[in-house]
Amino acid sequence: MPPRPGPLDLSAAPRRIETARAVLEVPHAAHAEAFAAGVLASMPALLYVDWHPQRDGWAARFCAADARCFDEGSDLAWHVFARDDGGWVGRIDVHTIDRDACRGEIGYVGHAARSGQGLMREAVLAVLQAGWALGFQRIEAMSDARNTRALRFAEQVGLQREGLLRRHERDPQGRWCDIVILAALNPQPPMD
Repeated sequence: MPPRPGPLDLSAAPRRIETARAVLEVPHAAHAEAFAAGVLASMPALLYVDWHPQRDGWAARFCAADARCFDEGSDLAWHVFARDDGGWVGRIDVHTIDRDACRGEIGYVGHAARSGQGLMREAVLAVLQAGWALGFQRIEAMSDARNTRALRFAEQVGLQREGLLRRHERDPQGRWCDIVILAALNPQPPMD
């Protein structure tokens, strides 16, 4: 019987990813101001995630926590910047990582002013590729069933709907909501 593959080793996770039109970097203090401005400008569209940008210093704390988690290998996060003007485009993370099962959950938030340019799509596809190279076998996304924009985006980057978790959690307003689970599988089958 061949040996069982080991758990994910995230020590080789790239701190910087470059695409044709974007640069992704592990969050750090210098990103905090752009991150805060992007989320604040996008608040009217962020109806399904409980962001708290009004709290003093939240963006700096968020960036510091992201960097610490990346270094520990517990979560992976990148801020996305446009190559042409250096502007903040969004944030992508792979969290809730199960090393033994080689899976994680992807999340993302984009600057509303950059919507429709394809930059977040390009960046998410690059993160998925990085995940496959690291040995992830499954990357999931979970979204409020009412968030049709997020569901459409997830499907555009190759995630497939797998199910509906009814009354799974509460939305930012405290109402029960159903959650759609989507996933993409590593195109290279695992060596079991």
